[in-house]
Amino acid sequence: MLFAAVVLSVFAAGMWAVVMVYTVIDAGGDEVALSIVAAASAVGLLACAIPGGIVADRVSRRTVLRVVEAANVVAIGSVVAVSFTATVTIAHLTVVAFVLGAGAGFFFPAYSAILPRILPAEQLLAANGLEGAIRPALQQAAGPAAAGMVVAAVVAPAHATVGVALAHLLALVLLFFVRSEDAVPEAESDVAPSRGVLGDLADAVRFTVRTRWLLWTLLFATVWVLVVLGPEEVLLPFLTRDRIGEDPRWFGFLLAVYGIGGVVGSLVVSARPLPRRYLSVMTLVWGASTLPFIVIGLTDVYALMMASVFVIGFGFSYGNVIWGTLLQRRVPRHMLGRVSSLDFFVSLALMPVSMALAGPLAQVVSIPTIFIVAGLVPFVLSFVVLWAARMRQDEIAHPLDR
Repeated sequence: MLFAAVVLSVFAAGMWAVVMVYTVIDAGGDEVALSIVAAASAVGLLACAIPGGIVADRVSRRTVLRVVEAANVVAIGSVVAVSFTATVTIAHLTVVAFVLGAGAGFFFPAYSAILPRILPAEQLLAANGLEGAIRPALQQAAGPAAAGMVVAAVVAPAHATVGVALAHLLALVLLFFVRSEDAVPEAESDVAPSRGVLGDLADAVRFTVRTRWLLWTLLFATVWVLVVLGPEEVLLPFLTRDRIGEDPRWFGFLLAVYGIGGVVGSLVVSARPLPRRYLSVMTLVWGASTLPFIVIGLTDVYALMMASVFVIGFGFSYGNVIWGTLLQRRVPRHMLGRVSSLDFFVSLALMPVSMALAGPLAQVVSIPTIFIVAGLVPFVLSFVVLWAARMRQDEIAHPLDR
């Protein structure tokens, strides 16, 4: 039930990524307007990431997931209602984006914390690999591709939100059939008494700061988000429109190929034992996978753009599966929700800045330059992180079986 609900929710998010872009454009918005809407989602995520982790360690994870899906249904449903009676405004889309981002801030810590409670440790890599394959397959492939075709077929792009709302509604129904978290009881040694909200948060912060591999990976992710996410989310739709064509399917299928790369990356890493040099492999794959942004910034050949986004999606998901498994294997279970929320908060702290700056920056700096920087900076930084975090020594000292 949990897996089916996640499938539907991820598919809905994939559809929304395309529907939102063309609804903004249909409402008369430009790059700056899209930046505002995208940044609202990021702000919502950041505002709720820390509270989401604290809640996930204190209350039923099932309840959190259900409340989030209910909020998603209401938010998307409001766009459906307005789309058939009036024009959806940029302000309305901004509010909806904030609600969806806030929901994600609660959803992901709860989901990360529930898996080790219903699965044995040896199955976590496979579970993360499956989820890592499903997410890009639906959120970056099937969802955007379906949305692109629906948007091209309906009168107004906002009418396509009917499908998004229905998917979230079905996910909500399925979550009411998810069983209790009692398949794998916690060991007594893994339980720590609560010291209040601030005390619980302080414990998670201290653990993160003292854990070198965790701290430096989060710092790397922060810079990665700053230089990559804005160009990817805000500038790529307009670059595709200007260089390839205005048909929404061009952008939709480009995201689909990105998702297919993510599927392949997730399946490849989860089909084999965890790499012995798991920290080094994760960091270097993440860094190298941004190099194709240079090609995207310079080419007007659609085939090269598709090949580039495939490689980017492959590397991003490959590293993410390892990362999710490391959190669940090396972080104490009683603080996993809080550490997961810190992961979201710290690594995405500059996401609103990246989203908000991408549009205005493109007015004064050439798009090829922006994409070249996005390709080079994470690659160079990955080697710095390997050295500063002493990852090679750490992964040898803490071997992990499959």
